[in-house]
Amino acid sequence: MIHQMTENQITLHIIQTLKDNNKSEFESIVDELQPYDIAQIYESLPEKHRARFLLFLKVDLLAHLLEELDKEEQLEVLNTLGMDKTGKVLDLMDNDDLASLLNELAPDRIKELLSEMKKEESIIVQNLMNYPDETAGRLMTNRFVWIRDYYTTREAVDKLKSFADFAETLSYLYVIDQNRKLVGVVSYRDLLIAEPQDKIRDIMYERVISVTVDQDQEEVAQTIQKYDFLAIPVVNDDNILMGIVTVDDMIDVVFQEANEDIEKLSASGKSIDFDTKASVAAYRRLPWLILLLFIGVVSGSIISNYEDVLTKVVALSFFMPMISGMTGNTGTQSLAVVVRGLISNTINKTVVTKLIFRELLVGLIIGITCGVIITIIAYVWQSDLMLGLVVGLSLICTLIIGTLSGTIIPIILYKLNIDPAVASGPLITTLNDIFSLFIYFGIAQIFLAHLM
Repeated sequence: MIHQMTENQITLHIIQTLKDNNKSEFESIVDELQPYDIAQIYESLPEKHRARFLLFLKVDLLAHLLEELDKEEQLEVLNTLGMDKTGKVLDLMDNDDLASLLNELAPDRIKELLSEMKKEESIIVQNLMNYPDETAGRLMTNRFVWIRDYYTTREAVDKLKSFADFAETLSYLYVIDQNRKLVGVVSYRDLLIAEPQDKIRDIMYERVISVTVDQDQEEVAQTIQKYDFLAIPVVNDDNILMGIVTVDDMIDVVFQEANEDIEKLSASGKSIDFDTKASVAAYRRLPWLILLLFIGVVSGSIISNYEDVLTKVVALSFFMPMISGMTGNTGTQSLAVVVRGLISNTINKTVVTKLIFRELLVGLIIGITCGVIITIIAYVWQSDLMLGLVVGLSLICTLIIGTLSGTIIPIILYKLNIDPAVASGPLITTLNDIFSLFIYFGIAQIFLAHLM
Protein backbone atom coordinates (compact mmCIF):
# COMPACT_ATOMS: atom_id res chain seq x y z
CA MET A 1 0.00 0.00 0.00
CA ILE A 2 2.97 2.31 0.43
CA HIS A 3 3.07 3.13 -3.28
CA GLN A 4 -0.38 4.72 -2.91
CA MET A 5 0.69 6.98 -0.02
CA THR A 6 1.98 10.53 -0.29
CA GLU A 7 5.35 11.49 1.20
CA ASN A 8 3.61 13.23 4.08
CA GLN A 9 1.47 10.14 4.81
CA ILE A 10 4.59 7.93 4.73
CA THR A 11 6.35 10.27 7.17
CA LEU A 12 3.39 10.17 9.57
CA HIS A 13 3.27 6.39 9.29
CA ILE A 14 6.98 6.13 10.06
CA ILE A 15 6.61 8.43 13.07
CA GLN A 16 3.87 6.14 14.36
CA THR A 17 6.12 3.06 13.98
CA LEU A 18 8.84 4.90 15.91
CA LYS A 19 6.41 5.77 18.68
CA ASP A 20 5.19 2.15 18.80
CA ASN A 21 8.78 0.86 18.69
CA ASN A 22 7.66 -1.32 15.76
CA LYS A 23 10.96 -1.99 13.99
CA SER A 24 9.65 -4.69 11.63
CA GLU A 25 6.92 -2.39 10.28
CA PHE A 26 9.47 0.42 10.01
CA GLU A 27 11.81 -1.77 7.94
CA SER A 28 9.02 -2.92 5.64
CA ILE A 29 8.30 0.73 4.83
CA VAL A 30 11.84 2.01 4.26
CA ASP A 31 12.78 -1.06 2.19
CA GLU A 32 10.38 0.30 -0.45
CA LEU A 33 11.91 3.76 -0.44
CA GLN A 34 14.77 5.26 -2.45
CA PRO A 35 17.74 6.76 -0.53
CA TYR A 36 16.65 10.26 -1.53
CA ASP A 37 13.17 9.65 -0.08
CA ILE A 38 14.67 8.31 3.15
CA ALA A 39 16.81 11.44 3.45
CA GLN A 40 13.81 13.69 2.83
CA ILE A 41 11.83 11.91 5.54
CA TYR A 42 14.74 12.11 7.98
CA GLU A 43 15.08 15.85 7.40
CA SER A 44 11.36 16.38 7.99
CA LEU A 45 11.27 14.38 11.26
CA PRO A 46 10.93 16.19 14.58
CA GLU A 47 14.23 16.22 16.49
CA LYS A 48 12.95 13.80 19.15
CA HIS A 49 12.37 11.01 16.59
CA ARG A 50 15.63 11.24 14.66
CA ALA A 51 17.80 9.14 16.98
CA ARG A 52 15.39 6.17 16.92
CA PHE A 53 14.99 6.56 13.15
CA LEU A 54 18.77 6.10 12.79
CA LEU A 55 18.74 3.21 15.27
CA PHE A 56 16.11 1.35 13.23
CA LEU A 57 17.86 1.85 9.87
CA LYS A 58 20.02 -0.98 8.55
CA VAL A 59 23.71 -0.22 8.08
CA ASP A 60 23.53 -0.16 4.27
CA LEU A 61 20.61 2.27 4.34
CA LEU A 62 22.49 4.47 6.81
CA ALA A 63 25.35 4.65 4.31
CA HIS A 64 22.95 5.66 1.53
CA LEU A 65 21.30 8.19 3.85
CA LEU A 66 24.63 9.86 4.60
CA GLU A 67 25.37 10.18 0.88
CA GLU A 68 22.12 12.12 0.37
CA LEU A 69 22.50 14.59 3.26
CA ASP A 70 24.42 17.86 3.34
CA LYS A 71 27.59 18.21 5.40
CA GLU A 72 25.94 19.56 8.54
CA GLU A 73 23.38 16.76 8.69
CA GLN A 74 26.02 14.13 7.90
CA LEU A 75 27.96 15.24 10.97
CA GLU A 76 24.76 15.16 13.01
CA VAL A 77 24.19 11.52 12.02
CA LEU A 78 27.79 10.52 12.75
CA ASN A 79 27.61 12.11 16.19
CA THR A 80 24.42 10.18 16.92
CA LEU A 81 25.76 6.77 15.89
CA GLY A 82 28.20 4.89 18.11
CA MET A 83 31.78 4.60 16.87
CA ASP A 84 31.41 0.87 16.13
CA LYS A 85 28.35 1.42 13.93
CA THR A 86 29.91 4.53 12.38
CA GLY A 87 32.87 2.49 11.14
CA LYS A 88 30.57 -0.06 9.47
CA VAL A 89 28.56 2.71 7.83
CA LEU A 90 31.66 4.48 6.52
CA ASP A 91 32.94 1.19 5.05
CA LEU A 92 29.79 0.99 2.91
CA MET A 93 29.76 4.60 1.72
CA ASP A 94 30.99 5.46 -1.77
CA ASN A 95 34.67 6.33 -1.46
CA ASP A 96 34.36 9.70 -3.18
CA ASP A 97 31.42 10.78 -1.02
CA LEU A 98 33.27 9.75 2.12
CA ALA A 99 36.44 11.58 1.06
CA SER A 100 34.36 14.71 0.48
CA LEU A 101 32.79 14.38 3.93
CA LEU A 102 36.08 13.81 5.75
CA ASN A 103 37.67 16.74 3.96
CA GLU A 104 35.43 19.06 5.99
CA LEU A 105 36.56 17.70 9.39
CA ALA A 106 39.44 18.46 11.71
CA PRO A 107 42.52 16.20 11.38
CA ASP A 108 41.93 14.52 14.77
CA ARG A 109 38.33 13.70 13.85
CA ILE A 110 39.42 12.33 10.46
CA LYS A 111 41.99 10.09 12.13
CA GLU A 112 39.41 8.88 14.64
CA LEU A 113 36.86 7.94 11.98
CA LEU A 114 39.40 6.29 9.68
CA SER A 115 40.62 4.13 12.56
CA GLU A 116 37.13 2.63 12.92
CA MET A 117 37.02 1.54 9.29
CA LYS A 118 38.40 -1.59 7.66
CA LYS A 119 42.06 -1.05 6.90
CA GLU A 120 41.75 -1.52 3.13
CA GLU A 121 38.78 0.87 2.90
CA SER A 122 40.57 3.42 5.07
CA ILE A 123 43.66 3.34 2.83
CA ILE A 124 41.57 3.82 -0.32
CA VAL A 125 39.80 6.85 1.14
CA GLN A 126 43.08 8.38 2.33
CA ASN A 127 44.52 7.96 -1.17
CA LEU A 128 41.50 9.73 -2.66
CA MET A 129 41.95 12.62 -0.24
CA ASN A 130 45.48 13.13 -1.56
CA TYR A 131 44.14 14.16 -4.98
CA PRO A 132 43.30 17.84 -5.54
CA ASP A 133 39.69 18.94 -5.25
CA GLU A 134 37.55 18.89 -8.40
CA THR A 135 39.69 16.30 -10.20
CA ALA A 136 38.86 12.85 -11.54
CA GLY A 137 41.03 11.29 -8.83
CA ARG A 138 38.94 12.89 -6.11
CA LEU A 139 35.67 11.74 -7.71
CA MET A 140 36.59 8.17 -8.64
CA THR A 141 35.57 5.00 -6.84
CA ASN A 142 37.29 1.64 -6.62
CA ARG A 143 33.95 -0.20 -6.67
CA PHE A 144 34.17 -1.57 -10.20
CA VAL A 145 34.70 -4.98 -11.80
CA TRP A 146 37.88 -5.77 -13.72
CA ILE A 147 38.70 -8.89 -15.74
CA ARG A 148 41.59 -10.32 -17.79
CA ASP A 149 41.46 -10.74 -21.55
CA TYR A 150 41.81 -14.54 -21.34
CA TYR A 151 38.54 -14.89 -19.44
CA THR A 152 35.63 -16.50 -21.23
CA THR A 153 32.30 -14.73 -21.35
CA ARG A 154 30.94 -17.24 -18.84
CA GLU A 155 33.79 -16.50 -16.40
CA ALA A 156 33.26 -12.76 -16.81
CA VAL A 157 29.53 -13.10 -16.08
CA ASP A 158 30.26 -15.23 -13.01
CA LYS A 159 32.66 -12.61 -11.67
CA LEU A 160 30.13 -9.89 -12.41
CA LYS A 161 27.53 -11.76 -10.36
CA SER A 162 29.89 -12.31 -7.44
CA PHE A 163 30.72 -8.59 -7.27
CA ALA A 164 27.16 -7.35 -7.89
CA ASP A 165 26.76 -6.03 -4.33
CA PHE A 166 30.21 -4.45 -4.33
CA ALA A 167 30.26 -2.65 -7.68
CA GLU A 168 28.83 0.84 -8.02
CA THR A 169 27.85 0.12 -11.63
CA LEU A 170 27.57 -3.10 -13.64
CA SER A 171 27.37 -1.43 -17.04
CA TYR A 172 31.02 -2.04 -17.97
CA LEU A 173 33.80 -4.48 -17.16
CA TYR A 174 37.32 -3.17 -17.54
CA VAL A 175 40.05 -5.37 -18.99
CA ILE A 176 43.53 -5.06 -17.49
CA ASP A 177 46.85 -6.83 -18.12
CA GLN A 178 49.21 -8.37 -15.57
CA ASN A 179 50.47 -4.89 -14.65
CA ARG A 180 46.94 -3.53 -14.08
CA LYS A 181 47.19 -1.40 -17.22
CA LEU A 182 43.90 -0.71 -18.95
CA VAL A 183 43.78 -2.59 -22.26
CA GLY A 184 40.07 -2.90 -23.05
CA VAL A 185 36.46 -2.56 -22.00
CA VAL A 186 33.40 -4.78 -22.33
CA SER A 187 29.83 -3.66 -21.84
CA TYR A 188 27.18 -5.74 -20.12
CA ARG A 189 25.34 -5.82 -23.46
CA ASP A 190 28.41 -7.35 -25.14
CA LEU A 191 28.40 -10.15 -22.60
CA LEU A 192 24.70 -10.89 -23.12
CA ILE A 193 24.97 -11.33 -26.89
CA ALA A 194 28.31 -13.25 -26.85
CA GLU A 195 28.59 -17.02 -26.66
CA PRO A 196 29.58 -18.44 -23.22
CA GLN A 197 32.86 -19.82 -24.56
CA ASP A 198 33.94 -16.62 -26.36
CA LYS A 199 37.15 -15.04 -25.10
CA ILE A 200 37.04 -11.50 -23.74
CA ARG A 201 39.96 -10.49 -26.00
CA ASP A 202 37.74 -11.25 -29.00
CA ILE A 203 34.79 -9.09 -27.96
CA MET A 204 36.40 -6.25 -26.02
CA TYR A 205 36.96 -2.71 -27.31
CA GLU A 206 40.66 -1.96 -27.33
CA ARG A 207 40.25 1.78 -27.99
CA VAL A 208 39.25 2.75 -24.47
CA ILE A 209 38.15 6.31 -23.71
CA SER A 210 39.58 7.24 -20.31
CA VAL A 211 40.54 10.24 -18.19
CA THR A 212 43.56 10.85 -15.99
CA VAL A 213 43.52 11.19 -12.21
CA ASP A 214 44.49 14.88 -12.32
CA GLN A 215 41.99 15.85 -15.03
CA ASP A 216 39.54 18.61 -14.09
CA GLN A 217 36.03 17.44 -13.24
CA GLU A 218 34.49 19.68 -15.91
CA GLU A 219 36.58 17.96 -18.58
CA VAL A 220 35.50 14.57 -17.22
CA ALA A 221 31.85 15.64 -17.41
CA GLN A 222 32.35 16.83 -21.00
CA THR A 223 33.88 13.48 -21.99
CA ILE A 224 31.02 11.50 -20.45
CA GLN A 225 28.53 13.81 -22.16
CA LYS A 226 30.23 13.48 -25.57
CA TYR A 227 30.26 9.69 -25.53
CA ASP A 228 27.03 9.11 -23.54
CA PHE A 229 28.87 6.90 -21.04
CA LEU A 230 27.40 5.65 -17.78
CA ALA A 231 30.91 5.47 -16.32
CA ILE A 232 34.44 6.27 -17.42
CA PRO A 233 37.75 4.69 -16.30
CA VAL A 234 40.38 6.78 -14.54
CA VAL A 235 44.06 6.00 -15.16
CA ASN A 236 47.40 7.41 -14.02
CA ASP A 237 50.25 8.54 -16.24
CA ASP A 238 51.29 4.91 -16.80
CA ASN A 239 47.77 3.91 -17.93
CA ILE A 240 47.22 1.88 -14.77
CA LEU A 241 43.52 1.63 -13.90
CA MET A 242 42.94 3.53 -10.66
CA GLY A 243 39.14 3.72 -10.52
CA ILE A 244 36.02 4.86 -12.36
CA VAL A 245 33.81 7.94 -12.32
CA THR A 246 30.10 7.28 -12.71
CA VAL A 247 27.49 9.42 -14.43
CA ASP A 248 25.60 10.11 -11.16
CA ASP A 249 28.73 11.80 -9.79
CA MET A 250 28.95 13.84 -12.99
CA ILE A 251 25.36 15.02 -12.61
CA ASP A 252 26.33 16.37 -9.19
CA VAL A 253 29.37 18.06 -10.77
CA VAL A 254 27.25 19.68 -13.49
CA PHE A 255 24.91 21.15 -10.87
CA GLN A 256 27.86 22.28 -8.74
CA GLU A 257 29.63 23.96 -11.65
CA ALA A 258 26.38 25.56 -12.83
CA ASN A 259 25.77 26.97 -9.35
CA GLU A 260 29.32 28.31 -9.20
CA ASP A 261 28.92 30.01 -12.58
CA ILE A 262 25.60 31.53 -11.53
CA GLU A 263 27.22 32.85 -8.36
CA LYS A 264 30.04 34.38 -10.37
CA LEU A 265 27.73 35.79 -13.04
CA SER A 266 25.70 37.47 -10.31
CA ALA A 267 28.86 38.60 -8.49
CA SER A 268 27.57 37.02 -5.28
CA GLY A 269 30.81 35.18 -4.50
CA LYS A 270 30.46 32.13 -2.32
CA SER A 271 27.31 30.06 -2.15
CA ILE A 272 24.17 31.82 -0.97
CA ASP A 273 20.97 29.83 -0.56
CA PHE A 274 17.58 30.19 1.15
CA ASP A 275 19.09 29.36 4.54
CA THR A 276 22.02 31.79 4.44
CA LYS A 277 21.85 34.48 7.13
CA ALA A 278 21.27 38.07 5.98
CA SER A 279 24.59 39.27 7.44
CA VAL A 280 26.52 36.46 5.69
CA ALA A 281 24.73 37.00 2.37
CA ALA A 282 25.44 40.75 2.52
CA TYR A 283 29.11 40.15 3.40
CA ARG A 284 29.53 37.84 0.40
CA ARG A 285 27.88 40.25 -2.02
CA LEU A 286 29.44 43.51 -0.83
CA PRO A 287 33.04 43.25 -2.23
CA TRP A 288 31.95 43.13 -5.88
CA LEU A 289 29.20 45.68 -5.39
CA ILE A 290 31.53 48.15 -3.67
CA LEU A 291 34.00 47.79 -6.56
CA LEU A 292 31.19 48.35 -9.07
CA LEU A 293 29.99 51.32 -7.03
CA PHE A 294 33.31 53.10 -7.57
CA ILE A 295 33.28 52.19 -11.26
CA GLY A 296 29.72 53.53 -11.41
CA VAL A 297 30.95 56.89 -10.13
CA VAL A 298 32.68 57.21 -13.51
CA SER A 299 29.21 57.28 -15.09
CA GLY A 300 28.32 60.25 -12.93
CA SER A 301 31.47 62.11 -13.95
CA ILE A 302 30.64 61.52 -17.63
CA ILE A 303 27.20 63.04 -17.15
CA SER A 304 28.70 66.05 -15.34
CA ASN A 305 31.03 66.67 -18.29
CA TYR A 306 28.01 66.93 -20.57
CA GLU A 307 25.96 69.11 -18.22
CA ASP A 308 25.71 71.88 -20.84
CA VAL A 309 24.24 69.45 -23.38
CA LEU A 310 21.64 68.26 -20.89
CA THR A 311 20.78 71.83 -19.89
CA LYS A 312 20.16 72.82 -23.50
CA VAL A 313 18.27 69.62 -24.44
CA VAL A 314 16.58 68.35 -21.29
CA ALA A 315 14.72 65.67 -23.27
CA LEU A 316 18.01 63.76 -23.66
CA SER A 317 17.80 62.80 -19.97
CA PHE A 318 14.49 60.99 -20.59
CA PHE A 319 16.27 58.32 -22.64
CA MET A 320 19.40 57.81 -20.52
CA PRO A 321 18.03 54.91 -18.39
CA MET A 322 16.82 53.11 -21.52
CA ILE A 323 20.16 53.52 -23.35
CA SER A 324 22.29 52.23 -20.45
CA GLY A 325 19.79 49.50 -19.49
CA MET A 326 19.50 48.07 -23.01
CA THR A 327 23.28 48.09 -23.46
CA GLY A 328 23.78 46.20 -20.19
CA ASN A 329 21.06 43.70 -21.05
CA THR A 330 22.50 42.76 -24.43
CA GLY A 331 25.99 42.47 -22.93
CA THR A 332 24.73 40.08 -20.24
CA GLN A 333 22.92 37.99 -22.87
CA SER A 334 26.11 37.61 -24.91
CA LEU A 335 28.09 36.82 -21.77
CA ALA A 336 25.71 33.97 -20.89
CA VAL A 337 25.98 32.55 -24.43
CA VAL A 338 29.78 32.68 -24.40
CA VAL A 339 30.24 31.19 -20.90
CA ARG A 340 27.93 28.31 -21.79
CA GLY A 341 29.72 27.81 -25.12
CA LEU A 342 33.17 27.75 -23.54
CA ILE A 343 32.08 24.74 -21.48
CA SER A 344 30.84 22.64 -24.38
CA ASN A 345 33.08 23.70 -27.30
CA THR A 346 36.72 23.39 -28.25
CA ILE A 347 38.06 26.94 -28.47
CA ASN A 348 40.48 27.93 -31.25
CA LYS A 349 41.12 30.96 -33.46
CA THR A 350 38.55 29.91 -36.06
CA VAL A 351 35.80 29.35 -33.48
CA VAL A 352 36.53 32.67 -31.74
CA THR A 353 36.59 34.63 -35.01
CA LYS A 354 33.34 33.06 -36.15
CA LEU A 355 31.72 33.78 -32.78
CA ILE A 356 32.78 37.44 -32.74
CA PHE A 357 31.49 38.04 -36.26
CA ARG A 358 28.26 36.22 -35.41
CA GLU A 359 27.72 38.38 -32.32
CA LEU A 360 28.62 41.50 -34.32
CA LEU A 361 25.84 40.61 -36.78
CA VAL A 362 23.48 39.87 -33.89
CA GLY A 363 24.29 43.25 -32.33
CA LEU A 364 23.74 44.97 -35.67
CA ILE A 365 20.33 43.33 -36.22
CA ILE A 366 19.19 43.99 -32.64
CA GLY A 367 20.57 47.54 -32.75
CA ILE A 368 18.86 48.51 -36.02
CA THR A 369 15.56 46.98 -34.94
CA CYS A 370 15.52 48.63 -31.51
CA GLY A 371 16.99 51.85 -32.94
CA VAL A 372 14.18 52.23 -35.49
CA ILE A 373 11.55 51.54 -32.81
CA ILE A 374 12.97 54.08 -30.34
CA THR A 375 13.38 56.68 -33.09
CA ILE A 376 9.67 56.48 -33.85
CA ILE A 377 8.78 56.56 -30.14
CA ALA A 378 11.02 59.59 -29.48
CA TYR A 379 9.61 61.46 -32.49
CA VAL A 380 5.98 60.81 -31.50
CA TRP A 381 6.65 61.58 -27.83
CA GLN A 382 8.76 64.75 -28.21
CA SER A 383 7.69 65.86 -31.73
CA ASP A 384 11.38 66.17 -32.63
CA LEU A 385 12.68 64.03 -35.50
CA MET A 386 16.33 64.97 -34.87
CA LEU A 387 16.05 63.91 -31.22
CA GLY A 388 14.59 60.60 -32.35
CA LEU A 389 17.48 60.08 -34.79
CA VAL A 390 20.08 60.88 -32.10
CA VAL A 391 18.51 58.44 -29.64
CA GLY A 392 18.05 55.76 -32.32
CA LEU A 393 21.61 56.09 -33.67
CA SER A 394 22.99 56.00 -30.13
CA LEU A 395 21.06 52.85 -29.33
CA ILE A 396 22.30 51.12 -32.48
CA CYS A 397 25.93 51.90 -31.59
CA THR A 398 25.61 51.02 -27.90
CA LEU A 399 23.87 47.69 -28.54
CA ILE A 400 26.63 46.67 -30.95
CA ILE A 401 29.27 47.68 -28.38
CA GLY A 402 27.37 45.92 -25.57
CA THR A 403 27.06 42.68 -27.54
CA LEU A 404 30.75 42.68 -28.46
CA SER A 405 31.91 43.46 -24.91
CA GLY A 406 29.82 40.60 -23.55
CA THR A 407 31.49 38.34 -26.11
CA ILE A 408 35.10 39.50 -26.10
CA ILE A 409 35.70 40.03 -22.35
CA PRO A 410 35.02 36.41 -21.28
CA ILE A 411 37.07 35.08 -24.22
CA ILE A 412 40.04 37.23 -23.19
CA LEU A 413 39.76 35.98 -19.61
CA TYR A 414 39.54 32.41 -20.88
CA LYS A 415 42.72 32.86 -22.91
CA LEU A 416 44.43 34.23 -19.79
CA ASN A 417 43.42 31.01 -17.93
CA ILE A 418 40.99 32.97 -15.75
CA ASP A 419 37.52 31.52 -15.18
CA PRO A 420 35.40 33.44 -17.74
CA ALA A 421 32.43 33.43 -15.36
CA VAL A 422 34.18 36.11 -13.32
CA ALA A 423 33.26 38.47 -16.15
CA SER A 424 30.06 38.79 -14.18
CA GLY A 425 26.79 40.35 -15.27
CA PRO A 426 27.16 43.39 -12.98
CA LEU A 427 30.68 44.08 -14.26
CA ILE A 428 29.61 43.89 -17.91
CA THR A 429 26.57 46.06 -17.14
CA THR A 430 28.65 48.70 -15.36
CA LEU A 431 31.25 48.89 -18.14
CA ASN A 432 28.51 49.10 -20.74
CA ASP A 433 26.92 51.96 -18.80
CA ILE A 434 30.14 53.91 -19.27
CA PHE A 435 30.39 53.03 -22.98
CA SER A 436 26.76 53.90 -23.64
CA LEU A 437 26.93 57.30 -21.94
CA PHE A 438 30.08 58.26 -23.87
CA ILE A 439 28.42 57.29 -27.15
CA TYR A 440 25.05 58.85 -26.32
CA PHE A 441 26.37 62.23 -25.26
CA GLY A 442 29.07 62.21 -27.94
CA ILE A 443 26.47 61.79 -30.69
CA ALA A 444 24.19 64.34 -29.00
CA GLN A 445 26.99 66.91 -28.91
CA ILE A 446 27.72 66.41 -32.61
CA PHE A 447 24.09 67.18 -33.45
CA LEU A 448 23.60 69.73 -30.67
CA ALA A 449 22.99 72.67 -33.01
CA HIS A 450 20.21 70.78 -34.78
CA LEU A 451 18.67 69.65 -31.49
CA MET A 452 18.56 73.25 -30.24
